Amino acid sequence: IGVGLVGFGLFFIFFGMLLYFDSVLLAFGNILFLSGLVFIIGFRRTFTFFFQRPKLKGTSFFLGGVLIVLMRWPLLGMLLEAYGFITLFR
Repeated sequence: IGVGLVGFGLFFIFFGMLLYFDSVLLAFGNILFLSGLVFIIGFRRTFTFFFQRPKLKGTSFFLGGVLIVLMRWPLLGMLLEAYGFITLFR
């Protein structure tokens, strides 16, 4: 279930970017991606990964970007998410 949710989430994010940053598709993709991540590694490990002290800056940018996409500012939100994703996984 988790891998399917992550796959559909990435598909919707990619499809939302292809359709000129459609905010509904991007928001749906973000929600599916994060819920799939929780299904794959578990709630506690997901929470522990995102809220480690050295990764707090990346987490704040990534989750802030998700929030901004949900508030229907897709371009700014995706830029913040991309920066947070790079900061989290470098």
